[in-house]
Amino acid sequence: MAALRLLLLLAAATLLVVASRGDASGAGPRGRKLLVLVDDLAVRSSHSAFFGSLQARGLDLEFRLADDPKLSLHRYGQYLYDGLVLFAPSTPRFGGSVDQNAVLEFIDAGHDMILAADSSASDLIRGIATECGIEFDEDPEAMVIDHINYASTDVEGDHTLIAGDDLIQSDVILGSKKIEAPVLFRGIGHAVNPSNSLVLKVLSASPSAYSANPKTKLASPPSLTGSGISLVSIMQARNNARVLISGSLDLFSNRLLKSGVKKAGSKTRHEKAGNQQFVTETSKWVFHERGHLKAVNVAHHKVGETNEPSMYRINDDLEYSVEIYEWSGTSWKPYVADDVQIQFYMMSPYVLKNMSTDKKGLYSTSFKVPDVYGVFQFKVEYQRLGYTGVSLAKQIPVRPYRHNEYERFITSAYPYYAASFSTMGAFFIFSFAYLYHK
Repeated sequence: MAALRLLLLLAAATLLVVASRGDASGAGPRGRKLLVLVDDLAVRSSHSAFFGSLQARGLDLEFRLADDPKLSLHRYGQYLYDGLVLFAPSTPRFGGSVDQNAVLEFIDAGHDMILAADSSASDLIRGIATECGIEFDEDPEAMVIDHINYASTDVEGDHTLIAGDDLIQSDVILGSKKIEAPVLFRGIGHAVNPSNSLVLKVLSASPSAYSANPKTKLASPPSLTGSGISLVSIMQARNNARVLISGSLDLFSNRLLKSGVKKAGSKTRHEKAGNQQFVTETSKWVFHERGHLKAVNVAHHKVGETNEPSMYRINDDLEYSVEIYEWSGTSWKPYVADDVQIQFYMMSPYVLKNMSTDKKGLYSTSFKVPDVYGVFQFKVEYQRLGYTGVSLAKQIPVRPYRHNEYERFITSAYPYYAASFSTMGAFFIFSFAYLYHK
């Protein structure tokens, strides 16, 4: 019996060690279960290379028809999925309890989505894109046409197979390895409001492109032209939910992922288009496998102390520190930057200071509490292209000196002291002269 108890204790200790090691490595910032909605199950095979790359990275995909009557995103108040892939551009309505509002609430709850459209995009798909800050061309028959920057295999066609290379300059979104080959695109264009800071163009059309019906002659100037046309855009909401919207479902297809490409007018032929690298890297960003920051171990205290006080006194010297890490896809790595700032804030920043880093994730600084009392906040607001935002705020009161904490003689009051004593001395001299002068 004693031997059995010892064995059970050893087993429990082993489990605790394994658990502690798991905690040290850290879990990822997002869950791994994705719902893939298609309007035809044939998409599962025609886009298998893209889906295979997601599964190879540990994502769990569940395929459902978009009009499945049993479709639901949540149950008993809990969401069933961590991300959504909408490859159903022509579906007029979703099945079950899913509709446009349900998809938007899914994003508002902090979940991520990839949406791909094409020339058959329904009002439902267009409406979801519009709510994400993206406006597809109003003409339902329009496609992006480019008579200069098209794939050379489309010489005899209508030049709707575009070889795009105007990519966003961001290693966080597209990875550190440059995409050398053009990205093949056939689909519809959309416009992005330049005043909307949450939406970014990832792949833009060239200045010679325009959006129109390729089967008819132009009767009026097209509404979308040139570099104002976005082919693929991303949106990161204020709650750090990420959305990718593409005007081409073919962009993710096996045919374009494995196709070679030669841009019209170019002598260079690439054995493989940039589609594979493009969709892989952007999907890593969308599903938070890159560019996700977390802040932990926030601490503040007086210089020379270690305990966090309940309040500070004006003119106290204090230290503030925070650790920031970035998810690399497999583990949390120290985030290194030189532009992380701390604000000591009450209605407006009284202190705004850059924090220094030890390049191991720790950011720290020290400063003097302003000579103003009230309720202040330690605030860190860090927003950078491609990264999730870091927003930290903690209130702390600042009190004035107590009556017994002031100096006995204040230096700035010396003129008043001198004035008082000189007045008394002058009065004494005047009195003496008045009484004893004959």
